[in-house]
Amino acid sequence: MIYPEKDDIEDLIKDGLHLVDFYATWCGPCKMLEPILEEIKDEISIIKVNTDKMPKTTFKYRIMSIPTLLFFKDGKQVNEIIGFHTKEEIMKEIEKINEV
Repeated sequence: MIYPEKDDIEDLIKDGLHLVDFYATWCGPCKMLEPILEEIKDEISIIKVNTDKMPKTTFKYRIMSIPTLLFFKDGKQVNEIIGFHTKEEIMKEIEKINEV
């Protein structure tokens, strides 16, 4: 998992398939999602964006609720899921994106 330090993730998502997790340390559903993301980190590149530490990136992607998972393929956003989701639901989204 990648924890960017600067308020810019474009270089990280420009090539390949990426899941960007917008979270906060105080968020209960975000904490529940953490072990699931740990389990799938070998399936997809995961970039963790702390909304409290990266407000410009959070604003740029219009994040209104957390957790929010944005899926990118070669720099373009291809999907978004908001709130807690099971491993199976997240894996289905990854499979859909891989088929395109």
